Amino acid sequence: MLSKNTICLWYDGSALDAATFYARTFPDSAVGAVHRAPGDFPSGKEGDVLTVEFTVMGIPCLGLNGGPAFRHTEAFSFQVATDDQAETDRLWAAIVGNGGQESACGWCRDRWGLSWQITPRVLMDAIADPDRAAARRSFEAMMEMGKIDIARIEAARRG
Repeated sequence: MLSKNTICLWYDGSALDAATFYARTFPDSAVGAVHRAPGDFPSGKEGDVLTVEFTVMGIPCLGLNGGPAFRHTEAFSFQVATDDQAETDRLWAAIVGNGGQESACGWCRDRWGLSWQITPRVLMDAIADPDRAAARRSFEAMMEMGKIDIARIEAARRG
């Protein structure tokens, strides 16, 4: 059963594949109900997967196989707070290594075009440091990275 507030993500026929990948990759994630179309629709036929209910890290989502009309953009992303470099590396490698694409400042895109921010908690603490010089150094270090390197952020913060 859908939550009162659910994120609907548009896919071009691959909602079940995406939901299965997210459930395999992220903790507290699962695929729920798969609903098939009761009739033909613009991007599919009766019996095709129309929607998939799933959760990503406890967030209820609905994957809609709406066809090629709309694409994901960086205007929407999941931000994943990681606790250490091993978790950062694992999630980054899972997304990028599964047909995804690296971007800047901890951002990457999965093979379905959905953006992810793989953000170590250390980074968020560093750029919010009350010592503005330490925050600036941390921010400048981040701006040069794709995947976030916690050791480099910590070194920049220390000066």
